[in-house]
Amino acid sequence: MKTDVSSASSAPTPTSTAVSAPLLSVRNLVKHFPIRGGLLSRVVDRVHAVDGVSFDLAAGETLGLVGESGCGKSTTGRCVLRLIEPTAGEVWFEGRDITLLDKRSMRALCRDMQIIFQDPYASLNPRLTIESIIGEALVIHRLAGSGSQYRDRIVELLETVGLRPEHLRRFPHEFSGGQRQRVGIARALAVSPKLIVCDEPVSALDVSIQAQVVNLLEDLQEKFVLTYLFIAHDLSVVEHISQRVAVMYLGRIVEVASASDLYSTPRHPYTEALLSAVPIPDPSIKRRRIVLQGDVPNPINPPNGCHFHPRCPKAMERCRVEAPLLREIAPGRVAACHLND
Repeated sequence: MKTDVSSASSAPTPTSTAVSAPLLSVRNLVKHFPIRGGLLSRVVDRVHAVDGVSFDLAAGETLGLVGESGCGKSTTGRCVLRLIEPTAGEVWFEGRDITLLDKRSMRALCRDMQIIFQDPYASLNPRLTIESIIGEALVIHRLAGSGSQYRDRIVELLETVGLRPEHLRRFPHEFSGGQRQRVGIARALAVSPKLIVCDEPVSALDVSIQAQVVNLLEDLQEKFVLTYLFIAHDLSVVEHISQRVAVMYLGRIVEVASASDLYSTPRHPYTEALLSAVPIPDPSIKRRRIVLQGDVPNPINPPNGCHFHPRCPKAMERCRVEAPLLREIAPGRVAACHLND
């Protein structure tokens, strides 16, 4: 078992193009899940879910985080919010390292950092009405005011996400998947957050509904000056909503660039392979499909060197023994590949 956690001082070049300080700055984030076994339930190994992730996110920006299932995207998002405690690393929000905060301070900070979950069916309590689901955060953070103010605020939130006032008396099972996700969005907006982690918010929805939800998120971002960490595996959705895109593979970020640059000129072989699988609406345009050989390596024992080298069609001997650094290869663009040296 190997654990390679870099110190904060060796963090990669910041990936935000903003001149001012970023709203969110993640440095060398690590999350290893212990595997226990034997009669005494001792730790016998660890799953390397997130293995040294660093990125910046400017206020009002949307950073798309993409990659295959199991690459660590959702774990990264939950560690940023401390829904899962990170093993190591730093998460700076508005100049404070929130990994050092106690539970009381972190609870107060939850007003500024919210999440929209992937599954609109599992993320809503089936025993509560929509009024109680959305209003719970108002009560916890003492934002409710009087009874009339409480209800008026919930009605306002429902209308903001495209639902009607009479919906507040209903239960989650009375809604479609798209409507439930709108309730989840309203719940996240209730405390007027600055940052929202969107954890694959449209992957469980029908294609016809996905565009509506994505357009709603864009409208809300413009209206309330929201900042999104948008996690997804559908690159076409990410291209539509994101200003910048970070690509993850087996717990590590391998490339970050503006959406236009990344989709037009990918600089990492894994990004190239992902983009080659994106359907093109115009049948006259042909794209060479890159089929990766083999399966994703076991995160319990990831490969030495570059994690992608066992499947990379351009791998060199150096890739097998030396892990490439995530470094700036052009203004506002970073990648972790020896081919860019």
